[in-house]
Amino acid sequence: MITPDKVKNYVKKAFPHFGINKQFQITRLIYETAKRERLPLENIKKDISKYEKFDCLKRYLVDRRYPGLSIDERNKKLYLPQLQINPKCETKIGKLSVSPKNIYIEESVKSSFLANRFKDKFPKAKFAIIPSIKSFIKDRKFSISDYNKRQDNFFIIRERFDFFKICPCTKSAKRCGYHIFNLGMGCVYECTYCYLQEYTNSPGIIIPANIEDFFDAFKSYKHNIRLGTGEFTDSLALDDITGFSPMLIDFFKNYPESTFEFKTKSNNIKALLLAKPSKNIVIGWSLNPQKIINQNEFYSTSLAERIKAAKDCIASGYSVAFHFDPIIYYDGWSKDYKQVVDLIFDTIPDKHIKWISLGTLRFSPVLKKIIENRFPGNTILDGELFLGFDNKMRFSDKVRYGIYENMRGWIKQRSKGPFVYTCMER
Repeated sequence: MITPDKVKNYVKKAFPHFGINKQFQITRLIYETAKRERLPLENIKKDISKYEKFDCLKRYLVDRRYPGLSIDERNKKLYLPQLQINPKCETKIGKLSVSPKNIYIEESVKSSFLANRFKDKFPKAKFAIIPSIKSFIKDRKFSISDYNKRQDNFFIIRERFDFFKICPCTKSAKRCGYHIFNLGMGCVYECTYCYLQEYTNSPGIIIPANIEDFFDAFKSYKHNIRLGTGEFTDSLALDDITGFSPMLIDFFKNYPESTFEFKTKSNNIKALLLAKPSKNIVIGWSLNPQKIINQNEFYSTSLAERIKAAKDCIASGYSVAFHFDPIIYYDGWSKDYKQVVDLIFDTIPDKHIKWISLGTLRFSPVLKKIIENRFPGNTILDGELFLGFDNKMRFSDKVRYGIYENMRGWIKQRSKGPFVYTCMER
């Protein structure tokens, strides 16, 4: 595998007449081209040996790295930051075992049901009472390496302000109207594309214990809305520990004009199956081809397990939803995603599917550098991504619209029933 240091050293020796910023751009283009094409550095060196001028060399490398983009997209919207990859930041993928080493409990919730559940579940963990998480993180700096160890540290807190919020839609995009029930921050899964990685100042997994205050706040909050807990955490991955789902179902059955969604990549549905379902409760799964799950959604359940969980929830009386988000474009994507669409409708009666969302891969420029540090062997950054309409890394309009047209077509061929919408698009 090509290494950043080898490329940096080569560029310094081969192009000493380039300024530092020009060397940064050429280094990144060579690295990404070699990584994308699975070639050793020597092959690239031979191909560019005839170029001496920066403009000619950059044009050649850009055309080779982004062959599918238009000239305008290549010239104006590429993001070529300095290549800075620290091997110490790489996350190690093993086997998921939720077994926190340290559990910090705010003083005000030390006797809460959640604190007691954690004490029962994790008797070997070290428990510490803290005044507040705000005071705990004050003047402390957290890095990518700390984020990699976030599962070691859980924080049980009292939420005082951010009970609910409107989903933070991207600039110039069409809002879907989703509201966030802010019951946790952080996830035990390791998805290469997850935007939560940008929160490297987070000391661990944060869970509020005062769910009753959320319920009180909702009484005066806007009703007749769609809301859920799956924006800043997975709704069900820790449900066997928190015990939240039965309480949420029991509360929201009294607000039939609102729809509450558990959004997940988990099959942790035991508590759901034991609870009494309500018509306004929807269980939603994020879906991708198994190939993408294997390469990018570490620790999460398989595609087959997610579909089976959906089938089991329907049998218990729930409605379900599916989220193709993010859809990742690659050679053979259409065959793989169509198979997932067919699997849904071959297994799930369409009358039980409330909605299906579609959203293509996108992320902030900051996250690009985090992904390549945490997952240096990733393939998602090999795609032809550039700064889109909202200054996020995106596939071209042509690619995205082609994806949506195909996905909508495959879905509507199988059923006219489920509502289909795009997420974070104009």
